[in-house]
Formats: sequence, C-alpha cells, structure tokens
Amino acid sequence: MADPMRIRAALAGDETTVRVLMSHPMEPGTRKDAAGALIPAHFIKDVEATSAGKTVLKAMFSGSNPFLSFKFKGGAKGDKVVVKWTDSKGESRTDEAAIA
Repeated sequence: MADPMRIRAALAGDETTVRVLMSHPMEPGTRKDAAGALIPAHFIKDVEATSAGKTVLKAMFSGSNPFLSFKFKGGAKGDKVVVKWTDSKGESRTDEAAIA
C-alpha cells in the first residue's frame, strides 16, 4: 500500500485552498526494464475530494504528476477534507486533513 498523502487545507476568506501530494509509483507504461521489456502502466486514475459530505473535486488522471492543488468555497476551519484516489490496477487510498 502507498504511503499516506500529504494534504494541506487552508481557509482564506470564503475560499479553501487544498494541496495534495500523493505517494505513488506513477509508471507511464512507456519505459523499459533492464531486459528491454515494457514496464506496465501503473498510475493514479481517479481522484475525488469531499468536505462536509459534499464532493468538492472529481478528477481523472492519465499518468501525470501526483501533485494536485485546487480551491473551493463553503469550507470552514476544522472541517475535514477527504481525498481518495484509485489507480489503474484498482488499488486505492483515502486520507484526510482538517482545514486550518
């Protein structure tokens, strides 16, 4: 299982800024191993973030960098932001952080 995500969520006025660093191998499927065989793709595919029971972000990745930054309105200090990813092999991880 992947290491925990590093999630930072900060409220400024009525807008919450969330920054997420997801730990994942992010293999694009185009590299070759020492024997010359293609290394199979393995990357984060779907990401969903919720706060106060509402979805604030849905994203589909395709082998990109596992860093994500986004903003949403309606958060409050102390509310939890929950981020879940699912990868191309069906593995998933969920972590959360409180809005500061």
